[in-house]
Amino acid sequence: MNARPATARREPDPAESRRAPDPGGPRQEPDPADPADPAAGAAAPPGRGRHRRRRRRIAAGAVFLAATGGAAAAGLGLGGTGDPADAAGDELPPATAEVARETLVDTRSTDAELGHGPATGAAARAEGTLTRVPSSGARIGRGEALYEVDAEPVTLLYGDVPAYRALAPGAEGADVAQLEENLSALGYAGFTVDDTYSDATAAAVRDWQEDLGVGETGRVEPGQVVFAPGAVAVESVTAQRGDLLAPGTDVLSYTGTSLAVTAELDVADRRLARRGAQAGVELPDGRTVRGTIADVSVRTRPGEGGAEAQTVVEVVVRLKGAEAERAASAYDEAGVHVHFTAGRRKDVLTVPVAALLALAEGGFGVEVVADGTTRYVPVETGLFANGRVEVSGAGLTAGTKVGMPR
Repeated sequence: MNARPATARREPDPAESRRAPDPGGPRQEPDPADPADPAAGAAAPPGRGRHRRRRRRIAAGAVFLAATGGAAAAGLGLGGTGDPADAAGDELPPATAEVARETLVDTRSTDAELGHGPATGAAARAEGTLTRVPSSGARIGRGEALYEVDAEPVTLLYGDVPAYRALAPGAEGADVAQLEENLSALGYAGFTVDDTYSDATAAAVRDWQEDLGVGETGRVEPGQVVFAPGAVAVESVTAQRGDLLAPGTDVLSYTGTSLAVTAELDVADRRLARRGAQAGVELPDGRTVRGTIADVSVRTRPGEGGAEAQTVVEVVVRLKGAEAERAASAYDEAGVHVHFTAGRRKDVLTVPVAALLALAEGGFGVEVVADGTTRYVPVETGLFANGRVEVSGAGLTAGTKVGMPR
C-alpha cells in the first residue's frame, strides 16, 4: 500500500496577479462551480490543488470506514470530528505529537472478591442412605471420605476429569491415568502409571478397597469417588444424615482450601482472561500480589427484581506463592481489584490513537510533519492500549512529529 505524499505547498507570487493578459486575447476565468471545466483547478497554486485532491481521497476513506465499521471507527477515535480531511488542510496541522518508543501494555481492572473460589456441588451417584456427612468448614484431602452412603465412603481423589464411568481392566483414557496417579500418591504400587487399566491396576485397587473396608472388586464405580483439583473445604451441607439418596441428590458443596479471587467480566472482555496467564491482585491495604488465572468459565447469573438474566465470564485467580497467601490471609471475603494484562509489546513505536488517519487505499496512516511540510505515511497497527497504538511505517522513528486533530 503506497499512499502518495502530499506535495509541499507553495504560496502564490503576488506579482502573478499583476502580470499582463495573454497576448492571444482576454482569458476566460474558469467557472468554479463547473466541475467539467478543464480550467477549474488551474487557478490553485502548484501543489495546493494536489493537496486538496489528497484531502478528498483521505476524507473518502474516512467516510468508507464510518460506513462499514462505525463501531470500529468510534473505538479508534476516528469517528465524528476525527475526519482526516481536517488534519490535511491548507495549513499545517493545528497540533502535533511525537512518535514514542516504549513498552505498551493493555491492562484492565475489575472488582473481585477474595475467598476460596466458587463452590462446587457434590451430588449422589447411586441410591442409598446418607450415613455420614461432614460439618460445614471441614477440610478433606486425598484419600479421605467426603461423605458416606450405606456406611461406605465416597472418597475424595485429585484430578480434573469427573468420575463418569466404571473403571475396570481393559479401560483406557485420561480418567484411568488420573486414578493410577492417585493410587501411587497414596502409596500403592505394582502397576505402571499410564492410561491403561491393567490387571496390575486392578490388584492395586483391591488393596486400596481392603484398606477402605469395602468390597474388594478391583473395579471403581462412579459413585465411590469424587475428583477435585485438590484438597477441599466444605462450604455448605444440603442433605441430612439418614436421608434416602437418589442419583442426582445434592449432598454438599465445597471450595478449594487455598485463597483465591473470583471476578466477573463481561462476555466482550473474555480475551482478558486466559487460563495460566498472570494477573495482579490489589489488596485493601494497597499492596499488589501476584496471581495466576486458574479457571475461566461462562455462566448465567439470574436477574434480580425482574431484571433479565445476564451471561458473564467468571474468572478464578489463585494467589501465587506463600508470600502472597500471607499478605492476603487477613482479608478473607474482602473486596479486592484484579488487574488483567491482555497484551504486552516491548520496545515498539507508538502514536496517540487520534493521530491515525483512514486512507482511501485501505488501512491507516499518519501525517508526518517536518520542515514546514507534511506527508502521509501508511502504517501497520499493532496493540491498542491506554489511548496509544503500536505502529510501524517507512521512515518513522522515535521523535518523529505527526499531525493531531483539533
